[in-house]
Amino acid sequence: QHNTEESSEIVNNETAIQPHCHITIKSTKEIAGFNELNEAVKKLDFMSAVRDVRRFNYICALLGLLIGQQMTALSGCAQKVLLAMLEEVANQAVASQHNPRNFRQLLKNLRALSDAERSSCWGGLLGSQVLWSEHTAKIERILSMAANMQICELSPDSRPLLLQLPEECIREIILRLSDHRDLTASAQACEQMAAIVGEQRIWRELTKFHFSAHQIDLVLPKSCEKVDWKEIYHSLKRSFGLNEDRQYAEMLSLCRYCRCLFWRSLGHPCIADQCPEFRARLQEAGGITPPSPVPPSAFLKFFSL
Repeated sequence: QHNTEESSEIVNNETAIQPHCHITIKSTKEIAGFNELNEAVKKLDFMSAVRDVRRFNYICALLGLLIGQQMTALSGCAQKVLLAMLEEVANQAVASQHNPRNFRQLLKNLRALSDAERSSCWGGLLGSQVLWSEHTAKIERILSMAANMQICELSPDSRPLLLQLPEECIREIILRLSDHRDLTASAQACEQMAAIVGEQRIWRELTKFHFSAHQIDLVLPKSCEKVDWKEIYHSLKRSFGLNEDRQYAEMLSLCRYCRCLFWRSLGHPCIADQCPEFRARLQEAGGITPPSPVPPSAFLKFFSL
């Protein structure tokens, strides 16, 4: 029976449909609004993406942009999708106790949106009263979950503890943080973390990760022997901003051949892979063009919101 279950699981994995969504790239008057946000969310399996630590921040950024719009400007289906995803984010944040900063920022925006909608149109909400009563109940449920959320400390018997690792291991972990706010929070945890975060190498690597060599040369002092890489980083951030493509461990991509959105790590059923003749023509034309990254702001431009 165990072997049968394993065989069945292998078959299911092999035949599982990769989350992907065909998209209309150029919206005209004739096909305006052809792309439906709620359908894209289903086909790209955003609900499962919320539970993936690599994709969680991308989903939060997308929700933040949607909340930033007036909710009554969205279609009823889009409103339901937005709040369903917010509730899933809340469930994941409370259960895993991960990413509380992103979750709290979403809640702050959600409270502001809720207050603004309550006071709009002389106190009346636009749209169906039944729909908004459902929205209100869901918003209250999300806010209640957040109010009861507590970050529990690990048991003293838990092993291994981060600070019990060799210093070089802790340093390698910190070097993989791509957000300066995470570095600041780490430094506030304890003296040992603060000492590591204060090293020039940490900020130098973060600077080189986010900015090109040409950008760094523009602000790097020529005559100063001692360089403050933390100041260099913040100076570049003020001047150029952060590249959105570098802020997420996983993000959506757009295939140029299939006109298909997909998660890079999961892939998609591409016409270039399914048709040998098409692949041969691509090779003759100079090779296959890699897919384009799609940040949250670019993703929303495919829809009439």
